[in-house]
Amino acid sequence: MVTFFISILLLVIGYFTYGKFIEKLFGTTDSRKTPAYANADGVDYLPMNKHKNALIQLLNIAGTGPIFGPIMGALFGPVAFLWIVFGAIFAGAVHDYLTGMISIRNKGAHIPELAGKFLGTVSKHIVNLFALLLLLLVGTVFVTTPASLLSILVDGKIALWILIMVIFIYYFLSTILPIDKIIGRLYPYFGAVLLIGTLGVGVALLFSDYTIPELTLVNLHPDNVPIIPILFFTITCGALSGFHATQSPIISRTVEKESQGRYVFYGMMIAEAVIAMIWAAAAMSMLDGQTLSEFIATATPSAVVNEVSMTLLGAIGGTIAVLGAIVLPITSGDTAFRAARSIIADYLKIDQKKVAKRLMIAVPLFVVSALLTQIDFNILWRYFSWANQATAAIALWIATMYLYVKGKNYFVSLVPALFISYMVFVYILNQKIGFNLDLNVSFIVGIVLTAILTVLFFVKAKHNKRDKIETDVIVE
Repeated sequence: MVTFFISILLLVIGYFTYGKFIEKLFGTTDSRKTPAYANADGVDYLPMNKHKNALIQLLNIAGTGPIFGPIMGALFGPVAFLWIVFGAIFAGAVHDYLTGMISIRNKGAHIPELAGKFLGTVSKHIVNLFALLLLLLVGTVFVTTPASLLSILVDGKIALWILIMVIFIYYFLSTILPIDKIIGRLYPYFGAVLLIGTLGVGVALLFSDYTIPELTLVNLHPDNVPIIPILFFTITCGALSGFHATQSPIISRTVEKESQGRYVFYGMMIAEAVIAMIWAAAAMSMLDGQTLSEFIATATPSAVVNEVSMTLLGAIGGTIAVLGAIVLPITSGDTAFRAARSIIADYLKIDQKKVAKRLMIAVPLFVVSALLTQIDFNILWRYFSWANQATAAIALWIATMYLYVKGKNYFVSLVPALFISYMVFVYILNQKIGFNLDLNVSFIVGIVLTAILTVLFFVKAKHNKRDKIETDVIVE
């Protein structure tokens, strides 16, 4: 339990210290107009207050990631706590903050546009495909997982396909309507359910007879799955997640002033890490590795969520906690499709003021997603995990370029960029969904590929600095 308390304390301290350092390094300017005012369109660009933006950001980035990921990561044992804490403070929150703030400085641009500007035109096209793949996978996974949780909650009395249809309808409306019509109005209620349920699980766990394990670096995975690189692709949204890079620009278009960025972007990543810590601790404490593995294998992590919630909180409290777990994927799935619509619109330069033009993009997206629901969840999750962390690496390289060109301390994003890029290479080289190479060979080849990538980056960086590319769009 000492490890758990220290971990939570470090996350809070990280927000007030390292978060403040990153904010000061970036250099916020409240006299500068944010896209919410400079590009106001009443649909995607409109000002909302700090607390509403923060809550929407938290629900956008969370998904099932800080619950399902830590539950599966719990198989490795308490070593997972290290990745959640240090990953969130030094990588995930830095990633989210810089992505959001650089987007604010560039008219609320999404990650493909930022990649094109800072990394080159070819990068723009590659990142566009990556981002859309990621968002479609997220949207699809976050249709099926809340539906499966709801099915468990009602004991299968409502057909799974009906629940999926209802969620699809909600996602569709959230995608095409102005952000303040559904998302802005419903999220405060969704947020309340999430916080009550999660805090309920955390408090009940602390006062239960279960013992939260203390830190050990020993790999406790029952199948002896290697910690490196798998842990970093199992726990993503609770530590570092490229999906967040597709969500932060949504809120960069509604932030009132730049000084709110640390609270909205850095702070909500820290909040997500706290959620991840609670669910990882609960899974480790209540289920031994073999039992947990069997739960996940036979019924997906949804069954673990239900088991933990009902055991700790009883029927009523457990139901609220499960509803909180349902809220997370629903409130990320809707903005996944919304972000996909915005990215396609920006890429093809299709104005989104008219509903007809929003429908023109949204309808095909939902058709493709409906087809993807027929694919096994575990297969989708494996591809999502790799695409997710590859996107995180790209976002961190964009942030590094931005800081480098401005002559600021770029090591704050370079170090996590190098780390996760290396993990991305090792993962795809070693895994069956990739090249299926021996792990030791993958480690060596991964170093070579990361070194080549780094050299190419700095060649481009020196060109950008010499040509004095415009890092921040001038706002009149």
